[in-house]
Amino acid sequence: MAIEKQKLILISGIILGIVAILMTKMYLDQQRQEAQMQAKKTLAKLQANQSVVLVAKQDIPSGSAIEANMLESSIVPNQFIQPQAATSVDRVLGMITLAPISKGEQVSLSKLSKARRESGGSSLASNTPAGKRAITIAVDNLSALSGMIRPGDYVDVIATLQVPVQGADGQITGQVAVVPLFQNVLVLAVGQNTGFNSGATSRYSDKEASSGSAGLITLALGSQEANLIAFVQEQGKIRLTLRSPADASVEPVVPASWETLFQYIMPQQKNVEVKEEKPEVDTTEYVEVLRGLNKEKVPLK
Repeated sequence: MAIEKQKLILISGIILGIVAILMTKMYLDQQRQEAQMQAKKTLAKLQANQSVVLVAKQDIPSGSAIEANMLESSIVPNQFIQPQAATSVDRVLGMITLAPISKGEQVSLSKLSKARRESGGSSLASNTPAGKRAITIAVDNLSALSGMIRPGDYVDVIATLQVPVQGADGQITGQVAVVPLFQNVLVLAVGQNTGFNSGATSRYSDKEASSGSAGLITLALGSQEANLIAFVQEQGKIRLTLRSPADASVEPVVPASWETLFQYIMPQQKNVEVKEEKPEVDTTEYVEVLRGLNKEKVPLK
């Protein structure tokens, strides 16, 4: 009897030990998960308050052409970011420094000139970035921002098209829509002005702008993008929007149509359900009464 009691105590102790181990593991796992969640929240908060900017890896004298090996990326708190700080290497390659930039200093577009140093000549081909294609599109004076677009600027390309839409009856009709095509596109030339050498801007006269050559804009696009814009130009109208020199972001944009317009203007408007009026049902009971050859219905009261 004593042996069975000892066995029972031993088994109970083992069970309690296993339960204690399991509870300890569950507690540690819970603490680990809470720590991971807290770390993720802290990291997300830090990322929201920080941005990546370009800084100089070396001292860059005034009048130097910016090269990729001169720069590096650095994470900086938003409150310490300098005005017009550059964020994209592609946006500043080949630009000329107007003032010295010290090692570790943020590269500000206010210290750079749009005029880029020529490499191997002043031809359009030599100014076209590697991996891009130069393609000229025709836009009207309004779409070209009244001739204010200059070579070296960056633009977004949008198009007005007749988009095929299938109706409820199965028929396909055309609906006008404004479709975003490409963002952050380099302007290589306006008319015949490439503008990358120092005297190009002075030679770009008001006479050339008013003559209509400003409506010919040459863009730097990828090979597939060049094919797409050539197709779109045959189908609709292309328009350009000018970007800030300090903005190189690319974000998703929803095509504009009547539906998206009304959703933007009236975001809280809900569809009003039209209630159909149901005809009143006569619940009166009748009894048929024969009077000679006539049959009548007499309501029961």
